[in-house]
Amino acid sequence: MSLIKSISGIRGTIGGRPGDGLTPLDIVRLVSAYATFIKRSAGNGRCRIVVGRDARVSGQMVRDVVCGTLMGMGCDVIDLGLASTPTTEIAVTGEGAAGGIIITASHNPWQWNALKLLNARGEFLSAADGDEVLRLSESEDFDYADVQTLGRYAHDDTYDDKHIEMVASLPLVDVAAIRDAGFRIAVDCVNSVGGIIIPKLLRRLGVEVVDELFCEPTGIFGHTPEPLEKNLGDIMAFMAQGGHDLAFVVDPDVDRLVMICEDGTMFGEEYTLVSVADYVLSCTPGNTCSNLSSTRALRDVTERHGSCYEAAAVGEVNVVAKMKECGAVIGGEGNGGVIYPAAHYGRDALVGIALFLTMLAKRGMTMTELRRTYPQYFMAKDKVQLRPDADIDAMLARVKAHYSDATITDIDGIKVDFPDRWVQVRRSNTEPIIRIYTEAHTMDEATALAAEVKALLE
Repeated sequence: MSLIKSISGIRGTIGGRPGDGLTPLDIVRLVSAYATFIKRSAGNGRCRIVVGRDARVSGQMVRDVVCGTLMGMGCDVIDLGLASTPTTEIAVTGEGAAGGIIITASHNPWQWNALKLLNARGEFLSAADGDEVLRLSESEDFDYADVQTLGRYAHDDTYDDKHIEMVASLPLVDVAAIRDAGFRIAVDCVNSVGGIIIPKLLRRLGVEVVDELFCEPTGIFGHTPEPLEKNLGDIMAFMAQGGHDLAFVVDPDVDRLVMICEDGTMFGEEYTLVSVADYVLSCTPGNTCSNLSSTRALRDVTERHGSCYEAAAVGEVNVVAKMKECGAVIGGEGNGGVIYPAAHYGRDALVGIALFLTMLAKRGMTMTELRRTYPQYFMAKDKVQLRPDADIDAMLARVKAHYSDATITDIDGIKVDFPDRWVQVRRSNTEPIIRIYTEAHTMDEATALAAEVKALLE
C-alpha cells in the first residue's frame, strides 16, 4: 500500500491500514483539514466547494466520503459527478466557489485514487498552502458543524457543455476552418471521463467522423492509463490501417493530450505543447514556459518567433507561477499538458485539441508533414524504484559529482546540461521512484545517457 502527499496532491492505493493507503479515514482527515483551511482563508464564513471525479472504480466511494465530510464541515457542495480535471477547475470560478476537490489519480493505475486540491481561482494549492493543509490534518485541528449549520448538497451536470462552449469561443479557435477541413479523427479515452467530453467537443468543433476506442467511462482502463507509446498499441494499430487524419489520446482526468499521426506513428507527447505554442505564438507575441523535464524544442520554437522561454520546476503549480511571473502566453509540461492563460491556468486537453486542429486546418498539412517542421529531439524516460531506506540525497549527489564539469541546475532534483543533450534526475511527486529524463538528437544517445545515469543511481 502507498500514500503519497506532495505538491501534486494526496494520492494512494485504495484500502489497507490508515496512513498506509488512501482509506476512508485518511480521506476524512484530509478533507476536514482542507475545509478548515478554506474556511479560515475565506474568513470562516459559509463556503461552496466544487467536487468532480474521474471514472475509476473507487471514485464513487471516495466522492461519497468527500462530499459527506465537506457537508459535515459546514461547506456547501456542488457535485459535478464525472468531470475532467480542467472542467472542475473552470467550475470553481464559474460558481464563485471558495475551492474545489478533484478525485483522480491522473495517470496512475486503477488501484490508485487521489484528492487534488484547488483554491478559489481553480488552481492547485501552492506548496505553502498544501503544507498547511497537511499540518491541519496531522494535528486534527478542525471542528465539525452542528446540525443547524451543516452544508448543503447540489448536483450540477452542466459544466461539460459550459467547458466545451468556452473552448469553442476562444478567439484563436476557428470552428469554421476545422469543419471545412473535414477531419477524420480517432480518440482513445482509456475508459474514463474523456470518453464523455472529448467526442462531444470534436462534434461541436464540426468534426463529423469521430471513431472511439475505450470511450465507455467504466473506470476499467482498457490499457495502462499513462499515455506513453508503450501503452498505446491499440490506437496506433488502428491508425496504421489508414483512413484517419489523426488520433487524440487523453489520460483518465483529461489534462494530458497525446496525438497519433495518420500513419500510426506517435507525434510525440513532448510535441503537443511545442505545436500548440507554435500556433499561439504565430498569432500572439509573448513568452513561453515549461518545466525542466520538457523538450528543448519549445525553447527553439519560441526563439524562432522572437520570444523568450523560461523553465520552471516540475509540477503544474510551479509552471503556473513561473508563467505568471514571466507573462507567458502559452506554457505547460512536456507530458502533453497545455496551459493557455486566455482560457484558464490549468492543463487542459480540450483547449489543446481545439487550438491544434485550428492550426492543422489552416496550414493544410498532414501530421507527419507538420512534425518535420519542428526541431528533432529524442527523449528517453527511465526510473529507479525507491526502497523505503533509500538515501535520495546521496543518490543525487553521486550524479552531481560525476558530471561536475557540465552545467548543473538543482532547483528540482539535478539537471545536467550539455551542449547537445541533457539529463534530469528527480524524485517523483506521485510515485515512490526517481525519474530519469534524457534528451538528445538521437534516441540511441538519449537511451545511452539514461542507462549511464541509472547505473550511477543504482
